[in-house]
Amino acid sequence: MFSLTELMMFAGATVLGGVVSGFLAGVFGIGGGAVLVPMFYQILGMLQVDDSVRMHVAVGTSLAIIVPTSLRSFQAHYKRGAVDMSLLRSFLFPVPAGVVLASLTAAYISSEGLRIIFTVTMVVVGLRLLFNRESWRLGSTVPGGAARVLTGGLIGYFSTLMGIGGGIMNNTFMTLYGRPMHQAVATSSGVGVLIAVPGTLGYIWAGWGEPFLPPGSTGFVNWIGLALIIPIALVVTPLGVRVAHALSKRKLEVAFGLFALAVSLRFFISLF
Repeated sequence: MFSLTELMMFAGATVLGGVVSGFLAGVFGIGGGAVLVPMFYQILGMLQVDDSVRMHVAVGTSLAIIVPTSLRSFQAHYKRGAVDMSLLRSFLFPVPAGVVLASLTAAYISSEGLRIIFTVTMVVVGLRLLFNRESWRLGSTVPGGAARVLTGGLIGYFSTLMGIGGGIMNNTFMTLYGRPMHQAVATSSGVGVLIAVPGTLGYIWAGWGEPFLPPGSTGFVNWIGLALIIPIALVVTPLGVRVAHALSKRKLEVAFGLFALAVSLRFFISLF
């Protein structure tokens, strides 16, 4: 069990993380997971939670928190008419299918393996956005058919292993085919809902009966962190949405790129 001091430290850091993650959920359409996962990983480490489950609990709890923040972000973006509903509907089955496969993977992959996936993906995405050029396009039209189904499955799979809401990958996918960054961010909030709901259930299943879980956990989802962050994130997320629509396309891309590199650097250090 945690001591009173440890619980107070956990609560304080989690509340701060809720403010930051909720704001970024609105700005980048990422559900806040890219902030929450590293934050939970470090806090659980300070509380001496066993390394074999630390990353898994961080990812699972992040996915659970993304459920309401993504819904809130999606609602705000949808009211502005920024969401590509046609693309989102086409992801209705492929994305959750990828989530299910990732949940099965999470039951067997090591903590280090999850951290490596997180770090590598964030570096690639961050560099691509930071040094983005208009000529860096795979086409002018988002592909349909089997290519879109495969893309949706991969977005669901890797986002679930990283504990993020799919915004990082969906933003990259849409902008590589010439879609405006603002539309990509808005649509990503909907993708986050498709990932977070089945992903949360999957991580509860994957961690069921694990012996080293921290107090207040069901499987790899910690309800203490969830209860502290959700009320704060729901209030702060709409502020992030307003900021996203006030920024230019290039400023949004640069901000997102710098953020991704900063997070990846922090996680790379944790591997040693």
